[in-house]
Amino acid sequence: MKTNPGRFFEDYRLGEVIAHAVPRTVSGGERALYHALYPARHALYSSDAFARACGLKAAPMDDLIAFHTVFGKTVPDISLNAIANLGYAEGRWLKPVWAGDTLRSESQVIGLKENSNGKSGVVYVRTRGLNQDDEVVLEYVRWVMVRKRDLAAPAPETVVPELQKAVPAGALVLPVGLDFSRYDFTLAGEPHRWGDYAVGERIDHVDGVTIEEAEHMLATRLWQNTAKVHFDATNREDGRRLIYGGHVISLARALSFNGLANAQMIVALNAGAHANPCFSGDTVRAWSEVLDKAGTAAPGVGAIRLRLVAVKHGAPEFALKGQDGKYLPEVLLDLDYWALMPL
Repeated sequence: MKTNPGRFFEDYRLGEVIAHAVPRTVSGGERALYHALYPARHALYSSDAFARACGLKAAPMDDLIAFHTVFGKTVPDISLNAIANLGYAEGRWLKPVWAGDTLRSESQVIGLKENSNGKSGVVYVRTRGLNQDDEVVLEYVRWVMVRKRDLAAPAPETVVPELQKAVPAGALVLPVGLDFSRYDFTLAGEPHRWGDYAVGERIDHVDGVTIEEAEHMLATRLWQNTAKVHFDATNREDGRRLIYGGHVISLARALSFNGLANAQMIVALNAGAHANPCFSGDTVRAWSEVLDKAGTAAPGVGAIRLRLVAVKHGAPEFALKGQDGKYLPEVLLDLDYWALMPL
């Protein structure tokens, strides 16, 4: 058999390292498509001149371009037969990705837990994205619910990794040379700086985007994400193609520009949950909550920890969960991350 049906839950072994196929060289083409697919307009990623004024050699690729590219490499080995992508933790962006860089991915299985129904299990992996010089540009943990091929296959020993609730501010890695002491707030689009935000503050980002089937399909193909639930309408009983969760992340992050235009660079992913499925025709809106703030050693640069919540349809009401502790049905995404902002 020369074709690849993908891995099932019983195919994973604790500790194994999986080298994912097909390295990818990213270019200005990915940047242009990213900005066409999402209303992305943070200045540091849009303008070489703005980036150089901030101490960088040019505008790097958007942080989520790096994430989607690294993530997409892992899908054939990790989530081709996934039921759902459940969460993220301990994510850090370690080096900027520049146009012309070639990215590849590798993952280590760090946890396994069969579900009580015996039909599926949860696989925990730590993924690293590396560039052409074998430098790690990105790392994160995610856990995925994966179907079993053989329901009679014995359950593995349950190992659930202990994960940090958040990346400590002291563990954040800043790009070499980053300097916001000459930051141009007019060109960036908003006057609000690090000191203007208070822990506990909530921001309604106002705008919304209705997801189109064609845009979602283009985006998922762009990142070479081959998960069956995103393409094959016969893969779900309802006959609907599930919108890639990363598509929702990028939409919400782009929408957050209105109110957080100066939250320029994502440097850590503390936690994340795709709370409910998203489908074509859903209108995505977003709100953010300031969770923490910290100084950094870089000139004029502060770190801000944000919770980004995407909801569908109606205006955000700053609500996440019901009395039963479960996410409300309109909540699509709950993402906790650190970003860099001028002081």
